[in-house]
Amino acid sequence: MSTAETTTATRWIVVPDGQSAEPDRALVGGKAWSLWRMASLGLTVPPAFVVTTDACRAYFDGGKTLPDGLIEELRSGIAGLEHKLGRTFGGSENPLLVSVRSGAAVSMPGMMDTILNLGFTDDVEGALAAETGSPEFAAEVNRRFHAFYGQLVLGCVDDLETHESAAAVRNAIRSETGADVPQAPWQQLECAVASVFESSRTRRAIAYRKHHGIPQDLGTAVTIQAMVFGNVDDDSGTGVLFSRNPLSGASEVYGEYLPRGQGEDVVSGRVTPEPLDGLARRSPSVHDELLSAARQLDADGRDAQDIEFTVQHGTLYMLQSRPAKRTARAAVRIAVELVDEGVLTPREALRRVAPAQVATVLRPVVDPDAAASATLIASGTSACPGVASGLAVATPEEAEQIPNAVLVRQNTSPEDVHGMIAAVAVVTETGGATSHAAVVSRALDTPCVVGCADAVADLVGKTVTVDAVSGHIYADELPTVAVDEANDCDLQRLLAWATEFAPITVVADDADAPQPLFDPSATGDFDPDAMPTVPPGTASVAGAIFSRPDALRAALDAGITTVVAPRALPVLLAAIALQEESR
Repeated sequence: MSTAETTTATRWIVVPDGQSAEPDRALVGGKAWSLWRMASLGLTVPPAFVVTTDACRAYFDGGKTLPDGLIEELRSGIAGLEHKLGRTFGGSENPLLVSVRSGAAVSMPGMMDTILNLGFTDDVEGALAAETGSPEFAAEVNRRFHAFYGQLVLGCVDDLETHESAAAVRNAIRSETGADVPQAPWQQLECAVASVFESSRTRRAIAYRKHHGIPQDLGTAVTIQAMVFGNVDDDSGTGVLFSRNPLSGASEVYGEYLPRGQGEDVVSGRVTPEPLDGLARRSPSVHDELLSAARQLDADGRDAQDIEFTVQHGTLYMLQSRPAKRTARAAVRIAVELVDEGVLTPREALRRVAPAQVATVLRPVVDPDAAASATLIASGTSACPGVASGLAVATPEEAEQIPNAVLVRQNTSPEDVHGMIAAVAVVTETGGATSHAAVVSRALDTPCVVGCADAVADLVGKTVTVDAVSGHIYADELPTVAVDEANDCDLQRLLAWATEFAPITVVADDADAPQPLFDPSATGDFDPDAMPTVPPGTASVAGAIFSRPDALRAALDAGITTVVAPRALPVLLAAIALQEESR
């Protein structure tokens, strides 16, 4: 890895330029690491530098002040971008604008802040208008910057995106906070870096880490990258591409494209983008280049990739590539398919599928006979398959308070995550299959339907059934039917591999288990929260408690070789994972 354009070594920043050794992902975060990876593969990436997670840790350890030397290193990093691009940060000619993006070592999509178009001043607006020949574009970039900065740095609660000009946004910020967006680009940058650090400790980030078992002291790096603009002209746009379908796992690209848009438009769900075919119609050569990059990143990563890109003046720029968040069904299909492609071994494939994902695949589905006679209230696009019934509510707070609630929103934002975690299903009026609601729901494996027009008015206050397999929402609670795992070819192949590699055997009936058999739930003093003590000489164990990793670990440590369970694959996968941990 290289330091910024300077003759002295840097302590707090790294340049992921792809020309040197692989940087430490824990130090630079997943986003900057992916920039290095894409650049090293020869893909076109806007230049960037990254403020490390060490700096984030020092920021909090030092009483929430930027650590000594970081301000000088920020100037060094910007100087490197200026040198590469022939632009000037805050300049009245050829201005340099940057994005300031969060990026933890573990992917947390949508949980922390990103600020676009930073470095904007009144002089920059005039220079950008002159350079592009479009005062309207320059004014729109100015408006967007002020909206980002007002909400994410100055803490405005008002929805600043509803204001039509930068002046209106500034007035709204001043009215709510009494503060102004600084005209000094360096002050903007320093405050934005601190704000991104702070976003690692917001309620939504804490809730996400807790839900996924991610350490709370993870922190974040901050990637500072030269802006490219998808909203500058008709030959520009932005989008998200999955190298494999994140819903089904099929080996087919899956994505969306928004002409004349910026990435935040797609992710926020405010606008519903068009299918990726739209890019193929508008610019076949760019579309072909994008698909080639997706295949390259999929092969290099040995996994399905979630790719963010922008097209500016007909040139494709890659902004990020990371392992795709996927549904449980997709996780199973992708793991099996990668074995068929010779990318993974069967043992490696088993590591890619969690026991909980198998349980999710086997969740019941809506009874087709009941659906045929049910009242259809709304329809949209499936963003994460599954079925759930409950009372439709309009706020994340209600979703936390009311058991089995269905959260219905116009669109979701990071501020809704605590409600999304609590809800049994999520429905949005706008947004596509790569929107915030879709990506977060897939990470949570929560049934989600997006693009349901008038959903808030039609659904809130009613008991509904969300069939996120079909994208339909029905009145009342509908019955479900069980899924037979014997009819699922992918699960059967995983089961065969797991049976070969697992340190235990799983049988479905007590009568098939070697004796003596121990079932703690059959004892008079059974405590479901306690760790079971397996009696000496026991040959087999039974009971739902052994679906818990700690209880299964106790059984393995006691020398147990047979477990009685209604479904074998989740137990076998858990046993394999515990065996590998012990190695």
